[in-house]
Amino acid sequence: MPLKRTLLVAALVVALDRAVKLWVVEGLDLRHRFFIEIWDPWLNLAMAWNRGVNFGLFDFGDAGRWVLVALALVISAGVLWWTRRARGPWVPLGAGLVVGGAIGNAWDRLTWGAVADFINMSCCGIDNPFAFNIADIAIFAGAGLLVLFGERDANPERSRSRRKKA
Repeated sequence: MPLKRTLLVAALVVALDRAVKLWVVEGLDLRHRFFIEIWDPWLNLAMAWNRGVNFGLFDFGDAGRWVLVALALVISAGVLWWTRRARGPWVPLGAGLVVGGAIGNAWDRLTWGAVADFINMSCCGIDNPFAFNIADIAIFAGAGLLVLFGERDANPERSRSRRKKA
């Protein structure tokens, strides 16, 4: 059951990520317009093709593209394997968010050669030069859930024995 929930969440994230990217990058033609003011400076659409890891760090060219696709698939498989015995709602949700986000960004690398980042937010006089996407939000939120609740939900027997000792 946890694996089914994880896969459902991952599928929903991939579908939402693809739909939003197709709408923004191709439908609104952000790939050629480069910038669309929405609610300046709080929220804008700014096209950024990410060929590296976070915020374009470690761009190793076309070979790096394939390494990052493979890495996303291996990590996704590992997370799915890890969640198969999880108890509780948080690990399947967190893992599904991470896997869905990783697959969404890998899909970009396969189809466009780079990850399409476009959400740009700034605040309080700080001009943020970076952009992100729905998949990035899912990965961040999912990783947070796994850090907060992963040990408890993935290993319920160990967590119970720790509580008894305390």
